Amino acid sequence: MIRRAAHAATSSRRCQVTASRPSGPTRPARSAPEGSGDAADAASGAGPGPQAPTSPSQPDCDDSDLLAALLDGMDAALCAFDADGVVTHWNREAERILGWTAEEAVGRHGFAGWAIRSADAEEVQGRLLGAMEAEGRQVHEFALLTKDGGRVLVRTQSAGVRGADGRYAGVYCAFSEVHAQIDLERSIALSEALFEGASWGVVLIDADLRPAVANTHAVRALRAERTAVLGRPLGELLSQGVEELESVLQHVLAEGAPPAPADLWVTLRGTDGKEGERRCWRSGFLRLASPLAEEPVPLGVGWFFHDVTEAKQLEQEGSLLRFRSNQLHRAGQAASECEDPLEAATVFMDFALAGFADHALLDLASESEPVRLVRAAATPAGSGGPCSPIVPGGIPARYIEGHPALQALERAGSVRASSGGRTARAHGAGRTVGSAGSEDARQWARARQWPDDSVHALCVVLRSRGRTMGVATFLRSGGRRAFERVDAAYAEDVAYRVAGALDLAQQLGRTGGLR
Repeated sequence: MIRRAAHAATSSRRCQVTASRPSGPTRPARSAPEGSGDAADAASGAGPGPQAPTSPSQPDCDDSDLLAALLDGMDAALCAFDADGVVTHWNREAERILGWTAEEAVGRHGFAGWAIRSADAEEVQGRLLGAMEAEGRQVHEFALLTKDGGRVLVRTQSAGVRGADGRYAGVYCAFSEVHAQIDLERSIALSEALFEGASWGVVLIDADLRPAVANTHAVRALRAERTAVLGRPLGELLSQGVEELESVLQHVLAEGAPPAPADLWVTLRGTDGKEGERRCWRSGFLRLASPLAEEPVPLGVGWFFHDVTEAKQLEQEGSLLRFRSNQLHRAGQAASECEDPLEAATVFMDFALAGFADHALLDLASESEPVRLVRAAATPAGSGGPCSPIVPGGIPARYIEGHPALQALERAGSVRASSGGRTARAHGAGRTVGSAGSEDARQWARARQWPDDSVHALCVVLRSRGRTMGVATFLRSGGRRAFERVDAAYAEDVAYRVAGALDLAQQLGRTGGLR
């Protein structure tokens, strides 16, 4: 096969193919014995004179052009040797790296004296030709000489080429500069590290907005198996926040990555019909484009995210505490200007309502036995408004048995309740969240003498000088979340100030004789 390829290379001049463009794609051409006309032609790049092409040679001409185009279009430098170590192929990338043209390289015996130092030639030649006897590819590193006398450290991959009889007939050698190879390997290593041990979640989203690849951290964050994550719409993984996430992904595909990471709140899909966790993911995005396209063609989006839920919750709680502290401070300033202590108590209630509740009620406790609760102040039942005093008539509120206000009075503590949920102490096992329909919620609120739109309630006892002064009730509508423990703590701070104002009002006899 070697000799057939050599004959084809000699006849390839009919198709005007140079020595770097051998006539057949099957194997490297082998040089003729030294002194023969064929050897001289191979060394100089010249061939026999022009001859009229015959019809059988036309396929050889086409094959030669195709092989030459393939070799010259490769990104890696490539050379080939026959069994005697003579260079038979030399592509343009090899010429770019070393400066030797195909006409200067093809036909030379090994690299000795021109592409490598003579002292190293024997060792290098042995390594390269040894690939014919070894299994698989052989990887080596050594320094080659450029045409201008410089040295280039290259990494080579060589393997034997078998002939038609199954025997090794030559060696091909692909090589590239070591620093370029290291850059490639570093990029591959970075990709592997991101998808194995990264502390951030990494997900590759395809153009259809479906996860194509996900690392271990991302799979854990999504609370699913890797096989269940890949290829599925994001809506099957997230119950809330998926619209915002898909909007960002579409923007990245169309316009490119945003300038800074974004905090996205999402809720994971739960199991057995239950809602999953609500998490905040600090997310960065990169548009992935093919490096082989003439114009950037988006292949998808690289999504990098990190769970910052605890930090965001602490930040929100800190902001909320600062706001509520400022409200109490402003309420104290406003209440200090009130001549009537009962008015001062309603001022505290008004300032507490801002961003906290929709309605507020103030019930005073009587001195009679059993203790009764009498409405002293309330916000309007309709659209809300300031908490205004009500002239007490001594008629107790018609609270049903087990009413949250009566429970707070009995326990001398705070009680939270929601429509459709059980009543719980504020410092109990957990918050209660209502699940009843709108009509059931209205019936629930009416039965407790509250405005119809009330869904969540928080009742706080009023204590001053070791005595119970009454109960303050805060109500939220269905569009707001249920009261939590941190809300109960804030309501208790308000209750301390309201109770002090009511105690002063009693001392001055301005509570309508309730106590």
